[in-house]
Amino acid sequence: MAVRAVPDGVHRGRIELRQLRYFVTLAEELHFGRAAAREHIVPSALTAQVQRLERAVGVQLVDRTSRHVALTGAGARFLIEARQILDHVERAAVLAQGLAVAAPTLRLGVLDEGYDAIRPVLRAVQARHPEVEVHQVQAGVPEQCRLLADGRLDVGVGRLQGGATGIAAEVFRMDPLGVLVPSDHPYAYLPHVPISSLRGETLLLSDEEQAPEFNAFVAEVCRSAGFFPTLFPGSVQTLRAAVDLVAQGRCVLCTPASTDGWPSDVVWRPLDSQVPRYPWSILWRTADPSRQTLDVVATARRLAVDQGWRGTEIAS
Repeated sequence: MAVRAVPDGVHRGRIELRQLRYFVTLAEELHFGRAAAREHIVPSALTAQVQRLERAVGVQLVDRTSRHVALTGAGARFLIEARQILDHVERAAVLAQGLAVAAPTLRLGVLDEGYDAIRPVLRAVQARHPEVEVHQVQAGVPEQCRLLADGRLDVGVGRLQGGATGIAAEVFRMDPLGVLVPSDHPYAYLPHVPISSLRGETLLLSDEEQAPEFNAFVAEVCRSAGFFPTLFPGSVQTLRAAVDLVAQGRCVLCTPASTDGWPSDVVWRPLDSQVPRYPWSILWRTADPSRQTLDVVATARRLAVDQGWRGTEIAS
């Protein structure tokens, strides 16, 4: 792909650290208004500084229209180096002050270790920043929101219903919904399972305190098909325990496609194409998010586009 040069009239200027910081913020937000608000400047000033940076570098870094902001190929490559420069400057300042340099940390909330929706995002972040210490906290979405609000969590993952004060949520993955059954179950031999066939099954829902939003989604899917399923009378708090019940033939379990690590005695089959996909969102605190948090958000946005996670096609 051709690199579009940006003429500067006479010569390239010097690159300023604030221009790098503004560019990184814009790359994370992909929105001039939000990026300017984070940097406490007006959007026109942010635009001017990014344009000066482009003239200094000599290529266009950002594609911008009235409705769309995206990095160019050159901008994506420049972003990697710009982040490293800012990190090195910050580290140099800490060392100059004679302070110990603590490893950056990321506290990530997950519903269960078996849900894999966020894992590619996390792998991409850790590949770029192996120095970041990641601490995973298993918690349902309601608890994640409480932990985010009081500063004990940096990023959450799940489906946020109705919003929460001070918490931003952005869908990054629309996951096909399927059903987990024993390997000798009749559904195990079908390419797709009709949602109406669950009418005659005993369905295990998630623990209501852990995942009320997922239970509500499954209940609405069944209601839209004209029935409400027979529910398993007990409850479990982990996906592993749920899978064990399925393997015993005591129930079936609805779960998104990105769920990982099935044993050989159970089989996951997608529900039919009329069933809506399950939305996974990145959750984060809107007040003063860390650089690691914003990197996770930006990476999730990029992978959502690159991998087609928010597309309309149905995986089989």
